[in-house]
Amino acid sequence: MLPEPGEAPGPSRAGRVRHDVPVEFEAYRGELTAFCYRMMGSFHEAEDLVQETLLRAWKSRDRYDPARASVRTWLYRIATNACLTALEGRGRRPLPSGLGAPSDDPGAALVPALDVPWLQPFPEARFDVEARAELRLAWVAAVQVLPAKQRAVLILREVLAFSAAEVAEQLGTTVAAVNSALQRARATLAEVGDAGTVTEPDDPEVRAVVQRYLRAFEAADVPGLVRLLAEDAVLEMPPVPLWYRGSVDYGRFMERVFAMRGTGWAVRALTANGQPALATYTPEPGGMLRAHSLQVLTVTGGRVAHNVVFADPRVFDAFELPREISADKLIRER
Repeated sequence: MLPEPGEAPGPSRAGRVRHDVPVEFEAYRGELTAFCYRMMGSFHEAEDLVQETLLRAWKSRDRYDPARASVRTWLYRIATNACLTALEGRGRRPLPSGLGAPSDDPGAALVPALDVPWLQPFPEARFDVEARAELRLAWVAAVQVLPAKQRAVLILREVLAFSAAEVAEQLGTTVAAVNSALQRARATLAEVGDAGTVTEPDDPEVRAVVQRYLRAFEAADVPGLVRLLAEDAVLEMPPVPLWYRGSVDYGRFMERVFAMRGTGWAVRALTANGQPALATYTPEPGGMLRAHSLQVLTVTGGRVAHNVVFADPRVFDAFELPREISADKLIRER
């Protein structure tokens, strides 16, 4: 017997009201959100699909058979089908580096490509999420190249550790088909590649590098930033399709940024996708700071190897960050 519905906690994003779902279902919201995010590449779509999943489960609770599957397995079946339906006829969500060659012009026009469904960052600190390595931006971008069913098989089998029989039940197929799809998915990822070695954001060396980067950024110290970069560091800025490779071009572009936007930036350190991240704010008249971008860093070998700069202010809403804040309050919260 499933419990009666209980009130779900706060809105899943600004302005949204959740419908009531059973407490037992609500306990899976975090991991289901991470699953749907890995499938969709969009945090906002993941939230919507999880809400749809929980409501579908509540409406069909009388058909749930505990002898056939646990509540968790049953919910994943509903979530998987919801994601597969949502992905029908869609292309992948890319990062700029997945669409073309890097630019060598630091003065190139910064024109957003709003028609591209860009990969979004994931605020994992809001959820109780395991397998953070498989939330990395590079990993999620890599699995986006897979057909939807192969993507589902890979995530269900290798990230969430469901058995081949459970996945076959969830997808309405056979164990042989699941094993075949998994082999094809692995082969494709081996060709695409992902991020290699994972370094946790709470690793002391990583924290030290991020803090030095933060201080150099706030000081508009471009030489200081460049000294912290890997030689082939990548900088990309969705929704702008432009991207750069190499510490020289990275530094030249940062010189342009500070020339355009001035100095006096403030930065708050956090995490996104199991990686270190920085929320950056620019000064406004009257002493306030306005949200500018969320930077998701990959730190390897004591250097920043990759920086994905999300310039869409809606990203701040997903991370429950203010779009405007006083410098004093930001410093107190750091």
